[in-house]
Amino acid sequence: MTSQGKSPKELGFFFPAEFAKHSATWLSWPHKEESWPGKIETIFPIYSQFVKLVAEGENVNINVADEKMKQKAIGHLQKANADLSNIHFFFHPSNDAWCRDHGPAFLVHSKEKKKMVVKWNYNAWGGKYPPFDLDNQIPISIAKHYGLPLATPGIIMEGGSVDFNGKGTVLTSTACLLNPNRNPHLSKEEIEKHLIDYYGVENILWLGDGIAGDDTDGHIDDITRFVNDDTVVTVVEENKADENYKPLKANLELLAKMKLENGKSLNIVQLPMPAPVYHEGQRLPASYANFYIANKYVVVPTYRDKKDDQALDILQKYFPNRKVVGLDSADIIWGLGSFHCLSQQEPAI
Repeated sequence: MTSQGKSPKELGFFFPAEFAKHSATWLSWPHKEESWPGKIETIFPIYSQFVKLVAEGENVNINVADEKMKQKAIGHLQKANADLSNIHFFFHPSNDAWCRDHGPAFLVHSKEKKKMVVKWNYNAWGGKYPPFDLDNQIPISIAKHYGLPLATPGIIMEGGSVDFNGKGTVLTSTACLLNPNRNPHLSKEEIEKHLIDYYGVENILWLGDGIAGDDTDGHIDDITRFVNDDTVVTVVEENKADENYKPLKANLELLAKMKLENGKSLNIVQLPMPAPVYHEGQRLPASYANFYIANKYVVVPTYRDKKDDQALDILQKYFPNRKVVGLDSADIIWGLGSFHCLSQQEPAI
């Protein structure tokens, strides 16, 4: 609950769609070698290009551990010709770079110009990659810096496991939210109550399994995303021999039966999957659905694949006021995530 003893929903707050206007994007500068074993230095040029693009249309707020990390980041960003006047650093140490999951969930009020922060608990996707104590502190530090009210539901929840249309509907997956390594003491109904109370939604749409190689147990941001109030893009696999074929087909069938908060069916757009990407024999969660919607651009991970251009062309149709840009994610995906996993939007009010 909040300090007033009421839920954010009861107080009139909700989580806006990612395609709503941002005041900023939050990132945690990558530094954990184990996330990109023997590879971390190769990700900085593309990561910096990502920051550069986002900073053309909004502020970019970057969590760093100390002055040394800040100066290293500035060096990479200068090489990318990023506009440093829109980039701001905060001394908020993190364990890892996945700000979508450990960053703050910013809610806005439906009538008044004010925000609040929801600080979910974070356990690195079921305790897979300890420690995560610094990551857990970041939403608290950000809320404190801005003097924003803070709600603490007390359960595990990651930003990559939910996607919103901003009108009352949230998409998620049973594979992730009902996984016993998250909140084994809660029933599906109890988890739904938390989603309603703390994200300000009313309509919950459950998909099934995630994609192969996804160590988050099925995050929605690798599968299905809202591109406007009533339209989703969802990845499909054409190769029947691929392990993604059946679960993605099952999710497509589920989507066809779903209704929005207003009772209408979803508009469903199919997005291809790239050919499988491997690192040392391990399947990586390469998906075009892990795009990030910034104010000026939609930044889409590409994989040096023949379907890259097709995916970009499909997405461009649904973002008439933004330029869809592909950035090579062949190295970044070694960390088992891409641009959406690395970022968390702060909505404008």
